[in-house]
Amino acid sequence: MEDKLRAYMDHLFREVPNSKNAIEVKEEILQNLIDKYHDLLAEGKSEEAAYNIAVASIGDVSELLESLKKEDADSSTGQNTYMQWKQRSAGITAVAVMLYILCVIPPIITESLHIPESIGACGMFLFIAVATGLLVYNSMTKPSRKKNDDTMMGEFKEWKSKNDDKRQAMKAIKSALWSLITVLYFIISFVTGAWHISWIIFLIGAACDSIIKAVFDLTK
Repeated sequence: MEDKLRAYMDHLFREVPNSKNAIEVKEEILQNLIDKYHDLLAEGKSEEAAYNIAVASIGDVSELLESLKKEDADSSTGQNTYMQWKQRSAGITAVAVMLYILCVIPPIITESLHIPESIGACGMFLFIAVATGLLVYNSMTKPSRKKNDDTMMGEFKEWKSKNDDKRQAMKAIKSALWSLITVLYFIISFVTGAWHISWIIFLIGAACDSIIKAVFDLTK
């Protein structure tokens, strides 16, 4: 049945690219499903029932899947932009280095032609200024490459936490409901002596239980 759960997760993530984040999220959800499945088996559920309940416990993951797909698209766009900058950077750096090397030429030329040294110095500093400006421009136009690992895992953990909180709240409410139903059954039965009819309160409790589950399912 674990293979069936893995096949279900493969189907659920079929449109999500195999990025590092997607694989991590997928494996963590799968592990939660497997743990849930074995817990349900330990409670006495059949394999089929445990599988269905475990799968249903995931809830709506459409937003999470869309986030993973969007992250991969953004990552691809960012990678392409970075590669374009890297190619341009190599050319700019080469030109800047060449200007630094050639900056000594103006003083040499002015000296050989007996031109005032100030003109040669100005030419040298002009070469240096242009080379430095190119390097500064290259550095300032470098695209950022932000890591989204922490962000995505944070979103997944937040999503998982919300679902866990809802499940815990539902369990607490249903537990309180059945405790109240049991107490009311004995009180009504002892007071009225209508033991042959008072058991109907358990049917009412089952209906309330179903309503509570439906409400939580709708709010997922």
